[in-house]
This record gives sequence, C-alpha cells and structure tokens, in this order.
Amino acid sequence: MELTVHNNISIAQIVLYVPFLAVAIFLCIRHGFGSNAGWFFLVVFSLLRIIGAALQIAATAQPKNLGLFFGALTLQAIGLSDFIIMLLALIKRACESTERARSVIVNPRVLYWSQLLVFVALILGIIGGTTAGSNYADTGMYKVSSLSQASVGLTIGGFVLLVLATAQLGFNVSHVDQGERRLVLAIALTLPFLLVRVLYQAVGTFDRNSEFNSVSGNVYVFLGTAVIEEIVIVLIVEAVGLTLQVRPKSNTPSDRPLGRLYNRLKGRYEGIELQGMGHRQTRRQDRRERRYQGAYRGASGV
Repeated sequence: MELTVHNNISIAQIVLYVPFLAVAIFLCIRHGFGSNAGWFFLVVFSLLRIIGAALQIAATAQPKNLGLFFGALTLQAIGLSDFIIMLLALIKRACESTERARSVIVNPRVLYWSQLLVFVALILGIIGGTTAGSNYADTGMYKVSSLSQASVGLTIGGFVLLVLATAQLGFNVSHVDQGERRLVLAIALTLPFLLVRVLYQAVGTFDRNSEFNSVSGNVYVFLGTAVIEEIVIVLIVEAVGLTLQVRPKSNTPSDRPLGRLYNRLKGRYEGIELQGMGHRQTRRQDRRERRYQGAYRGASGV
C-alpha cells in the first residue's frame, strides 16, 4: 500500500497523541477523574485522535470498507466538541475561584449548562456522521446530515461562551486564585488556534464544495487549519496542567452535586413532615376541646 499525504498525517497523529494520552492519564490521576476537572475529556480527545487516525489508515488499505472511512470522519468531527467541553471545564475551575470574591455573569452554573449543550452537540455529531455514511452507501453521494450541521451550530455556541468566560476572567484576573491565573492565560492563548479550528469545521460542514470539506477538501488545508491547531492546544493545556496545584477534595456532602440534591430533598421532606405534625396537633387539640365541652355539658346537665 502506497502511503498518501493523509496517511502520513495520520501516522504523525498517532506518534504524537500516544504520549499526549499518557500525560492526560497522569493529569487525571493527579487532579482526579471528575468530569468537572476537564482532564477526563483530554483523555477522550487523545483516544479519538489515535483511533480516528488508525481508522483512516485502515480505510486506505481497504477502500471498499466505507465504515472505516466514515468512522474516521465522524471521530474527526466530534473531537472538536470534546475539545470545547474540556476547555469549558477548565475555565469553570478558574471561574469558581472568582465567584467566591465577586459575582460574575458567566458563572460556573452557566458553564456547566454550556458543557451539557456541547455534549448534546457531540451526540448529534455521532448520529449525523452515521446517517451520512448510510446515505452514501445507499446513493453513492455524500451529503452532510442536518444533525451534523446542528452539532456544529451548538459547538459554535459553546465556543462563544468559552470566549466570553475567558474575557470575563481576564478583566477580573485579580480575583482569580493565584494558582489558577496561569490556567486563564493558557486558555486565552489557545483561543486563536481554536477559532481557526472551529472555522474549518463550520465552513467544511456548511459548504460541501469548499477546500475545507473533510471528504473532498485540500489535505494541506486540513493539516494547517485543524491538525496543527489541535496539537498546539494540547501542548499548551498539558504543559499548564502539569504546573497546576492539586485542589483538595471536599469531604462536605453539600459541596457535591448529589449532596446538594440530598439536602434539598431532605429540606422539603422535613418541611412536609413539620406541616403534617402541625395538622396532627391541631386535630388532637380539636378532639380534646370537643371531649372537654361534652364532659362540661354532661356535668352541668345541659
């Protein structure tokens, strides 16, 4: 099998992302596997790039196997959504330290819902890629699924919120914990590269005749506007992650999402219970008054 330019790019991705994956796993072990830490999504992104590159090479060796080809395309597309979820989780970490000092518009709760929004985009991207592959197998024509376009739209929305959150923290950097300021700087440095990556995805999805198209586009455009940008961002994030202090785990149940839910339900239950006790005491008092009145009437002969 003669290697193509795209194959060489895939080989380079595997060579680079294997050590990236090792560092990401180390960061997960060090900082915790909690989804809010962001490092888990870095592990997922590295796996997506390794598996996607392997599928692309296999698709070249087996050109009749469309599943390999569209599997590689789908992993390439949804990797961006996972990337933005990771960065939203990391900027949320810095935002939490700011919120202790002053209220902010793009607060951790907004960022949490933003992550869910982009996660929905990731799921739509998977379904859209599968649908496009099935349609191509049936008709011989490649057409971007409307679900893939919706996925890109939601991903762009997540990117906009990421930019707003980073800008907000930049203007309030004095309120950010000392150890978290380098994280804000790192994410700010990644934004220009991420913008190029988002534009590549958007143009390639909505303009199928463009050189940015992942199926028929220019492979050198793909290298310069997608592959290199992702590698630079991973390098920046992992370099800063290795210097961040480990945040102590809270042992207070109320500091955890399930703990907050438990306290809320417990409060409602106690309120209902107290209300019920009040009704029972009122009924007991009414019965005692009726017995007293009956006894008084019997004694007085009324």
